[in-house]
Amino acid sequence: MGKIFAIGDIHGCLSKLEALIPQMEIRNRDDTLVFIGDYIDRGPDSRGVVDFILALKKKIYTVICLRGNHEQMFLDYVCHDRAENFYLSNGGDATIASYEYRNTPKGRKLDVPDSHMSFFRSLLLWYETDDYIFVHAGLSEKIPLKDQEIDVLLWVRHEFIRSSYDFGKTVVFGHTPMPHAEPLFFPGRIGIDTGAVYGGLLTCVELPSKKTYQA
Repeated sequence: MGKIFAIGDIHGCLSKLEALIPQMEIRNRDDTLVFIGDYIDRGPDSRGVVDFILALKKKIYTVICLRGNHEQMFLDYVCHDRAENFYLSNGGDATIASYEYRNTPKGRKLDVPDSHMSFFRSLLLWYETDDYIFVHAGLSEKIPLKDQEIDVLLWVRHEFIRSSYDFGKTVVFGHTPMPHAEPLFFPGRIGIDTGAVYGGLLTCVELPSKKTYQA
């Protein structure tokens, strides 16, 4: 069985992603690459991050991309014209600047390529293997994975991290930046958001060895 490489929240930090990938000894056909969500917002190049990941998907056989709360906010804003002020105040202004607007017969429209919209719409809420559950933010106790609420999967923080509940598998998550740019290794928990966009580092954890790579 191949190794799993899981990468934390990127938030438009393309240069850190470009520096991280070459460090990883990933075998293109045997190993699995999991992105934990939050590719966009706050950082300088959201569009470039999505382009980079789409290119990776053509090289690496198994790339799993999860949805983060920021992708959900983006979809709500672009597709449903909802929560504009909330999205913009949570870093969406950087993503809008990355894509820019264009004039159409129906008015100004955010210039998001079809391939990018397909990417955002295809993002998974969770991914499960024999030993791990990968999710953007966390889980609720005593609820089957398939019945977890979307708001919990994308937004929960400390009540999940501080919980001693055994989910039966190690849960790998992002969303909550870990102090000192160090990933969190608790029994049954691995937190890999190390604050890349806040001056911290972008982190990848290799499983099952728990070897870490950072940029």
